[in-house]
Amino acid sequence: MKRFLLDSGIASDYMNRRHGVYDRARAEAAKGNRIGIGTPVLGELVFGVELSAAPDRNRDALRRNVSAWVLWPFDDKAAEEFGRLYAELRRKGRLMQIPDMQIAAIAKTLPNCTVVSSDSDLLAVPGLSVENWAA
Repeated sequence: MKRFLLDSGIASDYMNRRHGVYDRARAEAAKGNRIGIGTPVLGELVFGVELSAAPDRNRDALRRNVSAWVLWPFDDKAAEEFGRLYAELRRKGRLMQIPDMQIAAIAKTLPNCTVVSSDSDLLAVPGLSVENWAA
């Protein structure tokens, strides 16, 4: 079994049925693979809903989609991985958004996990498997 952790942009594409992301996720789930988001992604999605022109409608859509995903937490293991990753990237002079590093840390603590993202920053994370499902 594989795990696919969607970043915020890809999760939004899934929810809005854009760029083939929803179909790809459904195909992976049909193979028995797990599709989900990390708690930092949930926070970013809620932020987007709250700033949207139709927060009530978008909040309902978010709830429906979240129920279809695994929700992986930013737990103590992920926090430790985040600290190591943040220090390593900073030493290399490679700055990233904190939520992206949290997503990467969660993925690195899960066995057989790939981050699904169109964000090229995540490609800079050593040892992180990244795919872009946006066609």
